[in-house]
Amino acid sequence: MQKLSRAIGIALMASVAAVLPAAAQSYHVAHRFTLGGDGFWDYLTYDTAAHRLFIGRNDRIMVVDPAQGKVLAEISGMDRAHGVAIAQAAGHGFATSGADSTVTMFDLKTLKVLGKTTAAVDDDGVTFDAATNRIFTFNGDAQSASAIDAVTGKLLANIDLGAKPEFGVSDGHGKVYVNLESSSEIAEIDAHTLKVVRKWPLAPCESPSGLAIDPVHHILFSGCHNQVMAMSDAVTGTVVASVPIGRGVDACRYDVGTGLAFASTGDGHITVIREESPTSFKVVQTVKTQEGARTMALDPVTHRLFTATAKFGPPAPAKPGQRYRRRTMVPGSFTLLVLER
Repeated sequence: MQKLSRAIGIALMASVAAVLPAAAQSYHVAHRFTLGGDGFWDYLTYDTAAHRLFIGRNDRIMVVDPAQGKVLAEISGMDRAHGVAIAQAAGHGFATSGADSTVTMFDLKTLKVLGKTTAAVDDDGVTFDAATNRIFTFNGDAQSASAIDAVTGKLLANIDLGAKPEFGVSDGHGKVYVNLESSSEIAEIDAHTLKVVRKWPLAPCESPSGLAIDPVHHILFSGCHNQVMAMSDAVTGTVVASVPIGRGVDACRYDVGTGLAFASTGDGHITVIREESPTSFKVVQTVKTQEGARTMALDPVTHRLFTATAKFGPPAPAKPGQRYRRRTMVPGSFTLLVLER
């Protein structure tokens, strides 16, 4: 049955590819909305039901109407906010807070905070698995994943990954995949048993960060810090292809409707890749965005992309023993970029 579905998928992909080349190469920045506000940012998450963006902003989650470029609300109480996962059936959203190892559960309609759960140290990326109705956080310093019940918000287990995780995705059928940045591997988690069932290497990829999935063809797209995107066959657990991308990747997305994958990079670019077949991939466009626009969200209905960045000044003064100095952000300059075809 799986072979049959894949064969049908390949045929569909071929028909889509026949009409895509012109449209795929027309992505451009259509709107720039200055949102302002203090604090650096991390992941962008698009709520397909309410048409809102959730953006992690240091001590809070910013809720934005991307059509109007307006801040609708802010969910406070975070300490180094990272990402948001949405459990539509339960009516709950979940936000990670890396510095205090907590996950905040909030009501998707009212945006009211409903409670907090302690995950593990440095909870960062987060995703939802519909098959089990569970939230999974990926905890960098703890080298683990935490599973949380999407209805009650209670911690179910911490899963040892044996390496530092970055972003993860669900296939919607009870399997969760996560990039392991420190070992350049992918780990597969059984969302039912809450155990790691296998890992595979991502060479030529080094230090994978962003991750996306084509759930029809079971292809995983890993954005890597040595400026490649590696494509894995999740059925066989092997890398089938790789393509060049920009510098400083932090997010990847895949659009089922167009057969396009995307990698956003801090050097101010989004690489657009067409999946011509489950083993053949081609870079069709490199879109100029703005320096620092390293995270990204996708609206699968309109095919719009969203990314965000700010203007920067010189690096902050170095602290004793500090190796990396983050550049200072120009006050009020935080901006949402909307890309259209």
